[in-house]
Amino acid sequence: MAPDEARVRHAGHADAAAVTACTRTAYAKYVVRLGRQLEPMTMDYRQAIAEHQVWIMEARSGCVGVLVLMPQSDHMLIYSVVVDPAHQGRGYGRQLMALAERETRRHGLSELLLYTNALMGENIQFYQRIGYSETARHPHPKHPDSLLVFMSKDLGAPEPTH
Repeated sequence: MAPDEARVRHAGHADAAAVTACTRTAYAKYVVRLGRQLEPMTMDYRQAIAEHQVWIMEARSGCVGVLVLMPQSDHMLIYSVVVDPAHQGRGYGRQLMALAERETRRHGLSELLLYTNALMGENIQFYQRIGYSETARHPHPKHPDSLLVFMSKDLGAPEPTH
């Protein structure tokens, strides 16, 4: 594997600790900004791996990114997408988001939804650059002083399944 090369695969139960560590590392910079840990930092990834689509991106150094997808009846929810800060700027986030689009189509869906905190402006800008549109802003249900930004991307009509 070349130094900047990474591969993505479904996470298994044995990956739960690596997925947890990578997620916590990636979101750590926001703890001070938001005054609390973000929900993906406290998620039980053993359970998430059993119940949802959890993808791990690995390079020579180990886990460099994580994508958690939750297929719904009419859309794909991107629950969390992270890239370890030491590995950002290499296109890994775009690769994970492209995987989310492929999985959405594979499930016969045409819309991706995600939400982020309004104080995470760099994430909002990234999502807008790759085609997401803001659809709403609402107070966080558990933290009313925190504003969530909801975004979506329409992939067009799903391809017929055979």
